[in-house]
Amino acid sequence: MKTCMHIVTATGGRWTCAVVMVACLLGAAPVFGDNLVSPENMPGPLKKVGIEQHLGEPLPLDLPFTDERGRAVKLGDYFGERPVVLVFVYYECPMLCPMVLNGIAKSLGVLKFDVGKEFDVVAVSVDPEETPAMAASSKRAAIKRYGRSHTAGGWHFLSGSEESIRRLTEIAGFGYAYIEETDEWAHASGMIVATPEGKLAQYFYGIDFAPRHVRLALVEASTNQIGSVVDQLLLYCFRYDPALGKYTAAITRILRVTAVLFCMGLGLFFWIMRR
Repeated sequence: MKTCMHIVTATGGRWTCAVVMVACLLGAAPVFGDNLVSPENMPGPLKKVGIEQHLGEPLPLDLPFTDERGRAVKLGDYFGERPVVLVFVYYECPMLCPMVLNGIAKSLGVLKFDVGKEFDVVAVSVDPEETPAMAASSKRAAIKRYGRSHTAGGWHFLSGSEESIRRLTEIAGFGYAYIEETDEWAHASGMIVATPEGKLAQYFYGIDFAPRHVRLALVEASTNQIGSVVDQLLLYCFRYDPALGKYTAAITRILRVTAVLFCMGLGLFFWIMRR
């Protein structure tokens, strides 16, 4: 399922990372300049931009990267124990990437879950020329926005070779393109929740992520290893909709739960009356 959520627009002859809320989810065509744009008449580089969901696909955990401290790591170093929030950005992005990272930090900041305890966050730069110093700067900004300095160990900002980046983004379904004229990257915006085993579980689009949906995604990805009984009940009554990138009500299940609760309440009423 391919979704074009945000694209880079041309303004005054320059490519900028202005956010364009493409109305793919609303059934409308994206806007480019003064004209409607379809995939057929979009400029060449933008045809590669988008998010294609590969739910259930395993990530290549053997891929080598470099972390924000300059250490050689593998993607698998961040999997095995907890769910992972995976996000593709580039650290010198002038607008869209900081908005995505701020949106993630804002959403996660509402949750009682702590980064590094119940789950981890892994950001990967799509620009093979970016350095650990750039990654470290982005990490500091994200943690500051998150507001919990003690969670620094759970935030991981990676850079890597073009080969590693390309392989990871292809498997994750993340499309992007380099704009040579202005030395910028056109890319989609969103985040992915992966299981502790490294399988792609849920995709969230845009720059603003509903905390309750993110919480349910983390609980579900952990196979209920985190969260509460209430979370498990909500997961029974709500299901992830790949087309919308969020959880929607499962009406049949809600009716079942309502019927069970009604019968239990009625039974309790008659028992009290007989007593």
